[in-house]
Amino acid sequence: MRFISFGLMPYRPLDFEAAKQHRSAWVVLPNSLYDPELGAAEYDSYIDLLVYAEELGFDGIGVNEHHQTAYGMMPAPNLIASALIQRTERVKIAILGRALPLVGNPLYIAEELAMLDNMSRGRIIAGMVRGIGAEYHASGVNPAFSHSRFHEAHDLIVKAWTEPGPFAWEGDHYDYTYVNIWPRVYQQPHPPIWIPSQGSIETIEWAAAEERRYPFLVTFSPAEGVARNLNAYRDQARAYGYEATPDQCGWAAPVYVADTEEQAIEEARAGIETLFNNYLTLPPQMLLPPGYTSIASVKKMMAARAGIGMEYQTVERLMELGTALVGTPESVRASLEKMHEVAGMGTFVPLLQFGTLDDASARRNMERFATDVMPPLQG
Repeated sequence: MRFISFGLMPYRPLDFEAAKQHRSAWVVLPNSLYDPELGAAEYDSYIDLLVYAEELGFDGIGVNEHHQTAYGMMPAPNLIASALIQRTERVKIAILGRALPLVGNPLYIAEELAMLDNMSRGRIIAGMVRGIGAEYHASGVNPAFSHSRFHEAHDLIVKAWTEPGPFAWEGDHYDYTYVNIWPRVYQQPHPPIWIPSQGSIETIEWAAAEERRYPFLVTFSPAEGVARNLNAYRDQARAYGYEATPDQCGWAAPVYVADTEEQAIEEARAGIETLFNNYLTLPPQMLLPPGYTSIASVKKMMAARAGIGMEYQTVERLMELGTALVGTPESVRASLEKMHEVAGMGTFVPLLQFGTLDDASARRNMERFATDVMPPLQG
């Protein structure tokens, strides 16, 4: 397996009592609850934690994009990636991912990622996503065009990376007389493209297509749903005429490791429960706005969430579902081995700082995972 240490960068100093007066920590949460001095210190802490993952032997470090939310202070993950490039030498830097439909000019994403690929001498992984439903409330983009904008932006970016310019592009959403990005990408033919998802049927079919074979990464879902979606991806690959490799199947989940299960629960509880009950509060209409995805995928995604963001989740309940891995090194490693066995999972993206978990606990958690869980499985 390969391991990508991932960070969300939640705003930990949030006044949760004040935040409860609002229906979500996304979009409608007043930014008067953000203190720039405290926020600046948070950025320092989170970047230090990500950089530490290289010293511990992780294969990569991961960042992502969210807008107008205390859940993750990374509206521009490329900026965080740039800081990480300067402080690391070996690890891959996975941007998981850029929300293509939200951007008015996809060529800017193509240029920015190409620049980062050069600056890192080929360490960039380009995660491409549509963005969750709340992002469409934040951006004003019509969610009914989410799929078509995503597909066209993806096609344009890949062509800009791989074909000599200048050339013209005329599409349904984007028109350019000149496509001629500078700089060109460092990795050839282009940086690896990964597709994080919560299991949309359309996304599985598109990512598994023979001409793409993009690694498919299931995020924040119960273990049963993760296995079901990864196996759906593998079945789709077979329908296209090939066998998916473990490198194409990934899982992202919060993890906390301690000497005993009781200790792990005690130390992880506040962080895990604030993540799922305070930062992830999303009414259904905000999570899945009309037109965002098909009715079949809405049903599938809502079932996969198992009430996350809509009803209170205890750490024990999340452990029972397998949405969060909290326990001893042996129990966490067994969960990873089982997912490899039943669903072919070969990439794991642990979230080792989550919710209000403090820096010292996050570092200790990273160290235990890197020392006692990862080595027998890595490679």
